[in-house]
Amino acid sequence: MKQNIGQKLALYPTPATVVGTIGEEGKINWLLVAHVGIVSHSKLLLSVHSLHHSVKAIDKTKRLSVNIIDEAFLSAADYTGTVSGAKTDKAAIFPCHLGEAGMPVIEQSPLVMECEVIDTYEIDGFKNYICAILNTYVEEDKLDEKGKPDYTKLKPVLFEMPTYKYLRTGDIIGDCVKMGKAYGETLR
Repeated sequence: MKQNIGQKLALYPTPATVVGTIGEEGKINWLLVAHVGIVSHSKLLLSVHSLHHSVKAIDKTKRLSVNIIDEAFLSAADYTGTVSGAKTDKAAIFPCHLGEAGMPVIEQSPLVMECEVIDTYEIDGFKNYICAILNTYVEEDKLDEKGKPDYTKLKPVLFEMPTYKYLRTGDIIGDCVKMGKAYGETLR
């Protein structure tokens, strides 16, 4: 029997990311963001609390980077979500370089997307950015034979709420579409 637990958002876990921005005077800032989503095959959504320091840079430049987190730098990534860029200089936390669109790319991140904000809306104290992906960088050893990201090698960290825990990824449990076709054939 299922228990009604109220109006709880229960779509977690989601990928944990570090968003990179460039603020005033070209200063890099990092922010842990786990409220991310897919809008289409070339657009993503970032939901950031309106009080975060990074919001100013995103609103001004309309550009940012989304750096996938793996276990190798999880503690540093978590730290970026615990201190404010208004009070703490977070620029040197990660070795980085600027990507082709001019956004900061974390060297340790196995997959990074440079994005441009194409739409913004606010709800419940959060700024929600619809972003077009300009460039995607993937470590060569994390690509499959077809040149696509291999998530069994990437092993992005997931964030789960309401317990505020991080989870491991990486195991394949089935083939999308093939499983459904096989299931459909057993019904005939």
